[in-house]
Amino acid sequence: MSDSFPTQALHIDRQQTYPDSVFPHVIAYDRDAAPAMASDEAIDPRVRPWVFEHCEELLSLATRHGAVAFRDFPTKTVDAFDDFIQGLGLENFPYDRSLSNAVRINRTPRVFSANEAPPDVRIFFHHEMAQTPLYPRYILFFCEIAAAEGGATPLCRSDILFKRLTERCPKFASDCESKGLQYTNVMPDSDDPNSGMGRSWQKTLGVDSRDAAQARLDELNYSYQWLDNGCLRATTPPLPAVMEVSPGVKTFFNQLIAAYCGWKDERNDPSDAIRHGDGSRLDRDGVAVAIELSEELAYDHQWQVGDIVLLDNTVAMHARRPFVGTRKVLASLAEMRTHAFELASS
Repeated sequence: MSDSFPTQALHIDRQQTYPDSVFPHVIAYDRDAAPAMASDEAIDPRVRPWVFEHCEELLSLATRHGAVAFRDFPTKTVDAFDDFIQGLGLENFPYDRSLSNAVRINRTPRVFSANEAPPDVRIFFHHEMAQTPLYPRYILFFCEIAAAEGGATPLCRSDILFKRLTERCPKFASDCESKGLQYTNVMPDSDDPNSGMGRSWQKTLGVDSRDAAQARLDELNYSYQWLDNGCLRATTPPLPAVMEVSPGVKTFFNQLIAAYCGWKDERNDPSDAIRHGDGSRLDRDGVAVAIELSEELAYDHQWQVGDIVLLDNTVAMHARRPFVGTRKVLASLAEMRTHAFELASS
């Protein structure tokens, strides 16, 4: 892409090939064709200008392929990752403005921990924040410390999943598209770091009192119930389960798999976590096929220190495998979007 900052397309293990794309698309920094920096800890001054020069192309690649992985780049630190992000020129979506239920810790105004859930907790496939009215168009991940064992980030092309789901379970796919989904979760009164969905209602809603929480939920058109232990049960309005990302191309844009399989802790029961937008229960066989397809289509990104992955969140889902040892994968959100769903009149 540039003589001053040489890069090349790279094939990696388990990379998937489709007629018009690969998954993920991989760009590697060619260290042999460029002088080494004095220290891997420095912010390489060439990175941000290179990203800025190619930002439109990189975002287009993310949408076409679902994900772009950057390997062997001189980006070994959080500050270097932040510098890379700034080169894309995208609007920051601060985590404290999100309605996500995961506990995360900010490292810079743009960068935070991907999830503070314990290593043995598996996080299932989902589109980031598709279970809320606010979601990011793009997500970037960065590996600061790779796990000693496990800890891959699985990725899944949601457009391909929905196409195959429609072929195998046409009624279920149609119900998802026509009825949408509603999500229910119980938020604790204070952060629960032992849960993958343990963010407190105060932090989730960005409030410091029950009155303010109720006002925020009313604004979002959520229904809710205060529990005796100070927790808050909240149910979203109907939200889309399917998104048309380009003419004739639809993705399974939701958190159905994560909610059905993984929204389980001392407060939450997955069987009560998700319904269609009209209140009807999901077809178990259809859900099972969606879960099966997500694993069949999964590409597990095996992290190396310094790796960056750019996702188009409307095209690709992600997850997290359990791991052993210390693992620090950081994230950044960009370009906040909103979505809503209106049930058809009966």
